[in-house]
Amino acid sequence: MKQVVQNYKSGELTLLDVPVPGCKPGGVLVRTAYSLISTGTELMKVSEAGMSMLGKARSRPDQVAKVVQSVAANGVPATYRKVMGKLDSYTPLGYSLCGVVEQVGAGIDDVKAGDLVACAGNEHALHAELNWVPKNLYAPVPDGLAPRHAAFGTVGSIALQGVRQGESRLGEVALVIGLGLIGQLVVQLLTASGVRVVGADPDPERCELAERLGAAACGDPSSPAVESAVASLTDGHGVDQVYLAAGGGSNQPVELAARLCRDRGRVVDIGKCRLDLPWNAYYEKELDVRFSRSYGPGRYDPEYEIEGRDYPIGYVRWTERRNLACFLDLVARGRVDVEPLITRTAAFDDAVETYRGLKEGDLKAVAVLFRYPEQAAEEGPLADPPAVTVPSVPGGGKGSSAPVRAAKTPVRLAFVGAGNYATSMLLPHLARRDGVELSTVVTTTALSAANAQRKFGFREATTDLDAVLGDPSVDAVFVVTRHSSHAELTRRALLAGKAVFVEKPLALTEDELTGVLAAVEESGNDRLQVGFNRRFAPLLQEARKRFGARTGPASLRYLVNAGRLDHGSWYLQQGTEGSRFAGEGGHFVDTASWLLGADPVSVYALAPSGNEDLQVVLGYPDGSTATIAYVTTGAAGFPKETLDLVADGKVLQLDDFVRTSVYDGRKRWVSSRLPKARDKGQSAELAAFVRAVRTGGPMPVPLRSLVATTTATLAVRAALTGGAPVTLAEAR
Repeated sequence: MKQVVQNYKSGELTLLDVPVPGCKPGGVLVRTAYSLISTGTELMKVSEAGMSMLGKARSRPDQVAKVVQSVAANGVPATYRKVMGKLDSYTPLGYSLCGVVEQVGAGIDDVKAGDLVACAGNEHALHAELNWVPKNLYAPVPDGLAPRHAAFGTVGSIALQGVRQGESRLGEVALVIGLGLIGQLVVQLLTASGVRVVGADPDPERCELAERLGAAACGDPSSPAVESAVASLTDGHGVDQVYLAAGGGSNQPVELAARLCRDRGRVVDIGKCRLDLPWNAYYEKELDVRFSRSYGPGRYDPEYEIEGRDYPIGYVRWTERRNLACFLDLVARGRVDVEPLITRTAAFDDAVETYRGLKEGDLKAVAVLFRYPEQAAEEGPLADPPAVTVPSVPGGGKGSSAPVRAAKTPVRLAFVGAGNYATSMLLPHLARRDGVELSTVVTTTALSAANAQRKFGFREATTDLDAVLGDPSVDAVFVVTRHSSHAELTRRALLAGKAVFVEKPLALTEDELTGVLAAVEESGNDRLQVGFNRRFAPLLQEARKRFGARTGPASLRYLVNAGRLDHGSWYLQQGTEGSRFAGEGGHFVDTASWLLGADPVSVYALAPSGNEDLQVVLGYPDGSTATIAYVTTGAAGFPKETLDLVADGKVLQLDDFVRTSVYDGRKRWVSSRLPKARDKGQSAELAAFVRAVRTGGPMPVPLRSLVATTTATLAVRAALTGGAPVTLAEAR
């Protein structure tokens, strides 16, 4: 299928061939009829992509701050790979469409194949021929509503949520600053609510359009016409609400809002404009400044948007989905008219040229729709001719994959999942390794597969896992997906006879671990490696060698300064993805066990209330102990991982994979400082795995050890619940 994508590094826009997304449970597969270009949000994104690297940095200081934090935690090379991997990737465009349900996933009973739905979401309602859309991000289209009008559903929901934030009442007067697509819809929604509206925009054509759609008066914000209209309609008191639907770097909108708003009025920010509030003006009137967050309650909440957990209507009357349905109803009943907003309807095949015209100003538009091939076959030729002739973009059209690596005896690898960790920490090492062929990449999101194929040279990209597992040419499968799917995907790959590299964790529950071991037993295939990479780190390998053998019990202290996660991170979805320690604690258990040369036999854990901090004590057969302090409340500037191992009068220290030291009596060995790099062992780990697959030799880490580490990690929860040490025999 085809999808509109953009490379944020180069600014290239193209219509790319990507795999058809899979139809996952909890959602529907939708064939797009019409999708709407957001001439505000999308064009801002397109414009940013065309900036220099310095311009991009200036436009997104929030992202620059994250890069600085990543450098402190992971070093320059790892951060560079991560940042450039994100920048030099195709990203999707679009978030508002209407289409026909083609396939229904498990758990969906409110629509069926053939139904017309409006869809929302910048990850799900994309400019693409097919989209998988979760339940709370689509709504059935009312009978009689044209698909081209229903495609406005998401943008209409944004405007509707803004109006709700203003708490407008019958008979009030409102000022709408910015009469682009959102502003025009806000004008109509307010008018439909019995509110008289004054509009402000420097474009006289947009002012005229807003007056035709119900505004009492409109004018240039710098002219006296707007102020005069407000004074006339409010007897000089000022408007009850101001809606900021403008963009750009001017502070004029917020200054105008303060001047024309009444005492204790409301100012609602819907667009992305400059907000340097003049303190005296806002203080003297005690203005209530509010922000409208996208389509409504539920936005940015993965449990609502992805998992389909609705908010009870008694507590949250207007959610994203209910806003979407409400707007569609208003359009169907003629209370809102979107037809006058449509400047142009373009064929989807002309998407790149259309964006080019919008960006360069050749095509001036309030709203532009893409019409897709199947809808075109139903409706015939477009009724509205192109407004301008736009030159084609060099290099546009279909995307192409990079050439496949050649080798005499390649180990053929398939990747299930191509997220940030896979593309920044695993695939760069494999793509340049001799004797490796990247065969197939499988994802549920079509564009991530296409990006990985283009950047790393996979022979194929698909969303069909069964086809990969049934391909006899694939030697090994990498499972690099979300934690909740690891055990099941590993089980299936083992049963298919593949060697498996699964990123940690191997399992989130005892039942999942049992299922993996049952697959090993059933198939006789124990070719399994879990991504416990720290034991392969060169600095730690050298330090362990210099520490030497020990004769007595050891004491190990491991401080993991994990830090807080960004809001919205899927790591926080503990209901489905397990706790943070369940997800990554195996790294630290494995490292401790490898340094001590044994598997743990007991686990004890304590946790303070109110956060995710943990103290985990592991016991070993010879009396050695390892204490892992896993904390999320530490200082961001402190090293992430520090470790001390003490035994036989010797001390081994690890300083965040930048330096290691070994103290032995009066002797001291210190590794070379590597201030710009933190090698946590991924390259060496992958080399060992590929070598084992090629030669048929033993896996880098024995299965017994992988199981012991996973069992110990899972036993932490039992130890916390019981408040007493747990032996691993009891834990299993």
